[in-house]
Amino acid sequence: MMLRRSLLLSLCAIGLTMTAARTTVAADGSAAPPNSANTAWAFTFQGIDGKPLPLAQFAGKAVLVVNTASLCGFTPQYKGLQALWTRYRERGLVVLGVPSADFGGQELGNAGAIKDFCETSFQVDFPMADKTVVSGDGAHPFYRWAGEEMGFLARPRWNFHKYLVGPDGRLVTWFSSITEPESDKLVRAVEEALPKS
Repeated sequence: MMLRRSLLLSLCAIGLTMTAARTTVAADGSAAPPNSANTAWAFTFQGIDGKPLPLAQFAGKAVLVVNTASLCGFTPQYKGLQALWTRYRERGLVVLGVPSADFGGQELGNAGAIKDFCETSFQVDFPMADKTVVSGDGAHPFYRWAGEEMGFLARPRWNFHKYLVGPDGRLVTWFSSITEPESDKLVRAVEEALPKS
């Protein structure tokens, strides 16, 4: 038990050190502004409608990227995600659903079925990607980048894992599957990440 805890603390420290080491510093010692090569804006998903879904179109907004599944115990979180989108979209929040069958094969077979399910069951109208690989060697480049930026422990381990991206395209934080979309913790993080007027 003590060895396992020590190992976990060591892994956390390594992840934090690696994340801190990635901060870009300008010549004057201040944090350099991000460029698209090291921000979320560099990535494009395939939209659920079959068209490209470049994250750069959301530059200047906060984006909550969530790997979703239609047949999961966490699927009711769609309701909370839709409520979050409805509440904050006018203030600059985008919720992006990324359907995936990576965990338990709990996603429907094709984009049309996924879209119909989300619209019919939860009245989802926030942007959705097509079914996407979010874990392992074949993971979408956004998910590989996010895992490298935030560390091993921040990688999705199940459906409804959430990454919060700030208006500058940098990752702000992540939330595990058990964090409800309307939880105080997540809402507070979203409110802090929203673009300032």
